[in-house]
Amino acid sequence: MKKYLPLILMGLLAMLPLVGINTYLMHIIILVIMWSVIGMSWNLLGGYCGQVSFGHAAFFGVGAYTAGILYNKFQISAWWGLPASIVFVTGFALVIGYICLRLRGPFFALATLAMGVILRVTAENLSFLTEGDLGIMIRERTWVDKTWYYYIILLIAACTFYLVKKVIGSKLGYYFVAIREDQDAAESLGINTTLYKTIALCLSAVITGMAGAFYTNYMGYIDPKVVFALHDISIVAIMIVMVGGVATFWGPVIGSIIMVLLAEGIRSIPNLGAAHHSFFGVLLIVIIIFLPNGIMGDNPKLKKILRWGRTP
Repeated sequence: MKKYLPLILMGLLAMLPLVGINTYLMHIIILVIMWSVIGMSWNLLGGYCGQVSFGHAAFFGVGAYTAGILYNKFQISAWWGLPASIVFVTGFALVIGYICLRLRGPFFALATLAMGVILRVTAENLSFLTEGDLGIMIRERTWVDKTWYYYIILLIAACTFYLVKKVIGSKLGYYFVAIREDQDAAESLGINTTLYKTIALCLSAVITGMAGAFYTNYMGYIDPKVVFALHDISIVAIMIVMVGGVATFWGPVIGSIIMVLLAEGIRSIPNLGAAHHSFFGVLLIVIIIFLPNGIMGDNPKLKKILRWGRTP
C-alpha cells in the first residue's frame, strides 16, 4: 500500500479543482505545494548530503529573475523561465559551490548565507537589468483562474518527489549519506566528496530555481527584497524540513502544510503583522526539544506521546 501512496495522493490532488473550492483556499494549496518543492530541494542537500545551506533564497531569486528578465527585457513569455532557470541556476550553483564547498559545517552555512545577501544587493543595484527595488511586474497574466497554476506546480512537485526518491535510492544517494555521516571516512573509501557535494548542490539549486520561476509567473510581481529574502525564503525552507523531518521523503510535505497554514492563520489575526516569525521561532524550539528529528523522523515517539494517558 505504501508503494502506491504517492500515486493515490497524486490522483486525489489532481481531482481537487473539480470539487469547486474557493479561490483563497486554492491559493493556500498552491503555496503549500510550492513550499513542499522548496523543502524537498533543501532536504536533498541539507538532509541527505549534510550540507546545511542558509542561502537557498539565492537560487530561488535567480530562478525568479530568470523568468522576470525574459519577460521584461526580451518580451518572451515568463513561462520559458522554467526551463531557462535550469541553465542559469546551475551556473550560479557551480560558482557558489566552487567557493563554498571548500568549507564545512557552520562555515559553509555562513558562506551560503553571504551569497544570498550578495545576490540580493546585486539585484537591487543592477537596475538596468532587474529594475532594482521597483521590481518586475508581469502585466499580461496567462490565466486569471488558478486551476492551471495549481496543475503546473503539482506536476513540478510530483517530478521533484520522484527525482529525490530515485536519487536517494541510487548509488548517488548512498554517497550523499556517506558524506553526511563522515566526510573524511567517505574520502578514505575513494568517494570524490567535492564532486558529489557539487551534484547535490546543483540538483537542489535547480529545483529551488524552478520554484522561483513559477513564483514569478504565479504572483506576477517580484523584487529583490521578496525573492532573495533570508527570513522568508532560506529560513522558512530550513524550518519546513526541521518541522516535517530531516532526511525523510514526506517530511517537507508535512512541514510545508504546517508552516503555510500557521503563517496564514497568524496573518489573519488583526494587529499581529509579521508576528508569525516569532511563532515560527517558538515552534522550532519546541520541535528541537521534543521531536529533534521532526514529525516524520520521530513518528514512533509522536505516536507514543499521543497515546500517553490512554487507558490500556
